[in-house]
Amino acid sequence: MCRLEVSAVDFSDYHPLKAITVTDSKARRGVRKGSTSSSSSSSSSVVLDPLSSMLDGTDPLSLFAAASQTPAIPHSVSAGELGRKRKEKDEEVGSDFEPWSSKRGEILSRFTTTEKLSINLFMGSDKNKASSPSSAVSEKVRTRLEELDDLEEGSQRELLNLSQQDYVNRIEELNQSLKEAWGSDQKVKALKIVIQCSKLLSDTSVIQFYPSKFVLITDILDTFGGLVYDRIWSMCADPHPLPESFSADDVNDTAKETCLNWFFKIASIRELVPRLYVEAALLKCNRFLTKSGIQETLQRLTAMIRGIGDPLVAVYARAYLCRVGMEVAPHLKDSLNKNFFDLLASFRQIHGESVQNQLAQQRVEIPIYLTLYSPAIHWILQCVAYRAPEVLLTEMMDRCKKLGNNALLLNSVMWAFRAEFVAMRATDFIGMIKDCDEAGFPKHLLFASLGRSLSCADPPESERLSILNEAWKVVTKVRSPRDYINCAEIWVEFTCRHFTKREVNTVLADIIKHMTPDRAFEDAYPQLQSVIKKILPHFQDFSVLFSMEKFLPFLDMFQKDSVRVEVCKSIMEVFIKHQQEATRDPVILNALLHICKTMHDSVNALTLDDEKRSLSLLIIGFIRMVSFGRDFEQQLSFCVEARATFCNLEPVIIHLIHTVNQLAMETRCVMKGNHSRKTAAFVRACAAYSFITIPSLTSIFNRLNLYLLSGEVALANQCLSQADAFLKAAVSLLPEVPRTISIEGKQRSSEPFLLEFINNFFSTLLVVPDHPEQGVLYLVRGLLNMVQDYTWEDNSDAKIRVYISALPLLAAMSQESYLYTIPKVDSNETLYGGDPKFIAEINKLCETLIGQVLDHLKGLGRDEGVRRQGSLAFSLFGCLLAHGDLRNNKLNQLAVNLWNLSHKHGFCDTRTSVRTLEYIKHQAQLADLSHLSDMTTRLSLQSRA
Repeated sequence: MCRLEVSAVDFSDYHPLKAITVTDSKARRGVRKGSTSSSSSSSSSVVLDPLSSMLDGTDPLSLFAAASQTPAIPHSVSAGELGRKRKEKDEEVGSDFEPWSSKRGEILSRFTTTEKLSINLFMGSDKNKASSPSSAVSEKVRTRLEELDDLEEGSQRELLNLSQQDYVNRIEELNQSLKEAWGSDQKVKALKIVIQCSKLLSDTSVIQFYPSKFVLITDILDTFGGLVYDRIWSMCADPHPLPESFSADDVNDTAKETCLNWFFKIASIRELVPRLYVEAALLKCNRFLTKSGIQETLQRLTAMIRGIGDPLVAVYARAYLCRVGMEVAPHLKDSLNKNFFDLLASFRQIHGESVQNQLAQQRVEIPIYLTLYSPAIHWILQCVAYRAPEVLLTEMMDRCKKLGNNALLLNSVMWAFRAEFVAMRATDFIGMIKDCDEAGFPKHLLFASLGRSLSCADPPESERLSILNEAWKVVTKVRSPRDYINCAEIWVEFTCRHFTKREVNTVLADIIKHMTPDRAFEDAYPQLQSVIKKILPHFQDFSVLFSMEKFLPFLDMFQKDSVRVEVCKSIMEVFIKHQQEATRDPVILNALLHICKTMHDSVNALTLDDEKRSLSLLIIGFIRMVSFGRDFEQQLSFCVEARATFCNLEPVIIHLIHTVNQLAMETRCVMKGNHSRKTAAFVRACAAYSFITIPSLTSIFNRLNLYLLSGEVALANQCLSQADAFLKAAVSLLPEVPRTISIEGKQRSSEPFLLEFINNFFSTLLVVPDHPEQGVLYLVRGLLNMVQDYTWEDNSDAKIRVYISALPLLAAMSQESYLYTIPKVDSNETLYGGDPKFIAEINKLCETLIGQVLDHLKGLGRDEGVRRQGSLAFSLFGCLLAHGDLRNNKLNQLAVNLWNLSHKHGFCDTRTSVRTLEYIKHQAQLADLSHLSDMTTRLSLQSRA
């Protein structure tokens, strides 16, 4: 058998349209299944068109597969290649490169249209393309070409009068159809869809929508490129998956043949734009064919774009090529630079006759038209400038000058290059901006771009003032309030970074001047907020900030409540974070009181609790930083004013009460015991403040705790009548305590909180002297009476636990010397001096309480409350053990009975019982507690039956 022998394909010279040389030779070799065999004269070379040769039966794919059956020669990696790969890895795109995905949404939302759009949809073909299994390869190839021709000649449908949303929906449908066709192994149909969508990028009939159309279509191209690449990659997985850093030599023949087949299909696309876009989408697949394939393809595609006549179509084609180039081979900077320089060379087309006629036909002004270029040029320059050396910016500036300082290009250059590079040439850029033609691209936009760079990097110090003056000359002349504030807001940052409050005040005055007429500020709240946020970090000394006469008038422009509150919150956050020392500066206090009042006044019935809490914390932070030193009266006056100002925020009022109580204690400490008449009057004034303010609180436990605290403060300052008033108010409030309270939106029982408060109250009552006009222990009796009358929960032991807690208080009151006292305050130990009648009253009250507890224990024994009975019995036993005189036989026997009752049903904690019994035995060894020895013999431990 004789067959055609092909010369090995050198992929470094590969081009899908390049002629392939086929050499015939007489040889006997294995014939690839499905290939055709023929004989011809030896040593004859023929130059063939790869498309026409397929029709003659010489399928280059089959020939390539046969030729590739020869074993590959293992290759060694040279040191130079290793160095190149290392350099490529260093030049990979990092996280500091803004991805295309972050720009996609902005483009779609910015470039919209209300005009009607049209789209051509492929409807398929009715031709029968089925072939018999014995058909020759030439028939298969012919069928493939006819399928592709069917896209251009076959059945299509044009959809007219589509809205923008309808158009987007149709594109999404095509994207989904692409995935479905690929999933059902209809590869040719998938390619047709991609070609059809790519053709749409030649259409600029609705020119204002073109950038958004580019985004939508390239999404489909990206999907297609990923599908093809993954398909070929999967073919390389046998027997082992390819490494990430694979080379073409690692790819098997089947994958190479499939990859080459895709490129042959693309080469058959007749129109330039779809052929270019589809091949660009498959750029990464060149890795499967040859080492230099990506680089050569980038250079070729870059040159092909020169054949696109419409400058808008061409610039977006370059943007897409730069995008895939950055994704696949970011180290290949030459193609990026060439794309941009080609763009500069063709930029004069914008002012050509064909473009001007198109704009006139669509009634699009040249400034609007130029903005359509911005996303593409920005992206190309971002790719070019990424980690580029500083010298490249100089080259770019020189080329812009040769083009007459085209404003659109100059703007993109300032956007793309590193801020440090732009800042060092700020004066040069200003000179170029002055020479720009303002007809199509206003100069204030150029100064805005320059200002963005200068807000991130500093120009030479000697040039800063001249830069600001030149920029502000242009900015202040902008008539449109919207354009003005967009530019001014950017230059505020530069002014704050490098100048004093005088210059910043001048800028604020100019903004007020431009934004006040016709209430233009109402449409510029985001920019005005940005101005505030840029000023605050640079003026953390609020005495300097508020000394700028235009700062507060600037705040007055925020007349929308929600925005005004947000601005006030941002100011207070900076103050609380950076104010190191307390202040009494009247300028700061008046300004911040005004700001805090603005926040407070925004609270209404619909305000969420979280928002109230946030505002309260900010206002409390301000109050904490206010100090008048030893001028306590001035401090109290401030608290009075604050109470009236912030009356709707309960946390703030609570903090003010604490502040006033602390103020009263500080007064006492400063006076060092010299309780002068003036000091006493001030303390009484503080007590009056608290007594008047506490009833305004809604939370009953806040009121109870603050009554108790304020009473303790008054007692510590020897204001006995004020202390008595606070404590009586607390006692009289107890019946109002609800059985449940709301905590974080959930209803909880109030008993644990009430018990805690009463126990704290008992601790205070030890040092409170009886009122001379009231009976003995009148506060204790009053509290216990309230407890007796309170409506406790059903099956609750809370009241009995209060009675048990009162016994230690009464025991402490019966001592000759109390455990603790308040200086210069005579407690009952001094007033009664251990009078027998006083002790008798205490004993009588104790007997009453113990009787109440025992009656309750009996009631629990009759019901199913034996567990509760055991717990209460053990609590009372512990109380008697710690505070009772167990030498009294009755009390001793009661203690033993309580112990046995608590262990009767086995519900007492064994470990606690054992430790208690050991403690009693240890105490019994002491001389004055020997009577406990007899009791220990009668205390037994019982386990649960």
